[in-house]
Amino acid sequence: MKDPSFRRSLTLFRAFLREQDDPRTAYELLARDAADQVERHVRLDGRVVADVGGGRGYFTREFRRRGAHSVLFEPDAAELGAEPEAGTVVADGYLLPLADGAADVCFSSNVLEHVRDPATFLSEMVRVTRPGGLIYVSFTNWLSPWGGHEWAPWHYLGAERARARYERRTGRAAKHRLGENLFAIGVAPTLRHVRGRDDVELVSARSRYWPVFPELVCRLPVVREFATWNLLLILRRCS
Repeated sequence: MKDPSFRRSLTLFRAFLREQDDPRTAYELLARDAADQVERHVRLDGRVVADVGGGRGYFTREFRRRGAHSVLFEPDAAELGAEPEAGTVVADGYLLPLADGAADVCFSSNVLEHVRDPATFLSEMVRVTRPGGLIYVSFTNWLSPWGGHEWAPWHYLGAERARARYERRTGRAAKHRLGENLFAIGVAPTLRHVRGRDDVELVSARSRYWPVFPELVCRLPVVREFATWNLLLILRRCS
């Protein structure tokens, strides 16, 4: 699918709406889309890819299908499912069992909002990427309509209220709790952080799913916090 385009955005949105009932379709579509975004900057064939926090392995499988040597690192064994992807390593993103510069591409999709210390997490991704290598990071920012995850958009009225409403309505415990496994990360402070680093170059900052001018949205103060939905950063490790 052409990126950006209304057709692509609508297709992804429809898949996300069915994600609870059909996660395989949703995440396989997202994995193909993410791999296309990576390949705008570097061919995956023959590359070493570190997939950090990749859950059930949808991204790693897509990277391997395109010829990459991808290794999945996931800290929560429960997220791996009954049959983890071959070569999966149970490891914390703060301390990856990789040598410095081992990966050509370090990839993380929708993980940063779930870590308490994003700066340290990013530093570890940079460490394991070779000089000149690519770092792909995307996350759902807190003030976006999906910032509260399963209890969005009621998070605008307060996290605890939103979580309690979700549990009353569904009769099941919410997966996420603010301050424990979900954090209020914003677009502006994240951009300031990566621009202030001397070990990476910011190649692109864009709204991952936005159908038109995805980079322009990220340049609009205040508006970007709500309209970005999901911030995608493409970084290149400095020599």
